[in-house]
Amino acid sequence: MTKLITSLFLFFPIVAFCQTREKALTNAEQFSLQSGTLIERQFIKIGRLKSMEVTVLKLKDLNSNLTKSALRFELTISGYTSDTKIVSLDMDEIDDLMKAIANLQSSVFPTKRDVYTEVAFKSKTGFEAGAYYDTGKEKWISYLQLDSRDSMLFLSTDDFETLLNLVSQAKQKM
Repeated sequence: MTKLITSLFLFFPIVAFCQTREKALTNAEQFSLQSGTLIERQFIKIGRLKSMEVTVLKLKDLNSNLTKSALRFELTISGYTSDTKIVSLDMDEIDDLMKAIANLQSSVFPTKRDVYTEVAFKSKTGFEAGAYYDTGKEKWISYLQLDSRDSMLFLSTDDFETLLNLVSQAKQKM
């Protein structure tokens, strides 16, 4: 009996660790999944940044005329096989993202650090825009991460200006 209880205590953490977390949905994604709706989806292309496409997703319930919009990032990952990662941000996160990008540009990238340092903006769906200071290279390494470590896009600090412009254009079309 003791062996059974010990085995359960050893096995339980493995099972708990292996369970996948359910991906958070944006308000727009939740809106599009409602039953009893007739949803029209429009994909408005804004532009590209390296291998990432930036679009605005506009949703309209043709039965009720209710609408929702989201900012969509679609990253094509090439390697042994090709994969596409997609993440969306709701309208209420766009201003915070723009503020974070501007803050990275003005207050973070021009600085130097004595120790390894990370700075990151994270959305409710797992999208991350940030940078870490590489003390060996004595510079900031900036990145976007869509949902997991295999969905990272490394950017130059100058690319963040392009990102800010794309997000600003998208906000106007939402």
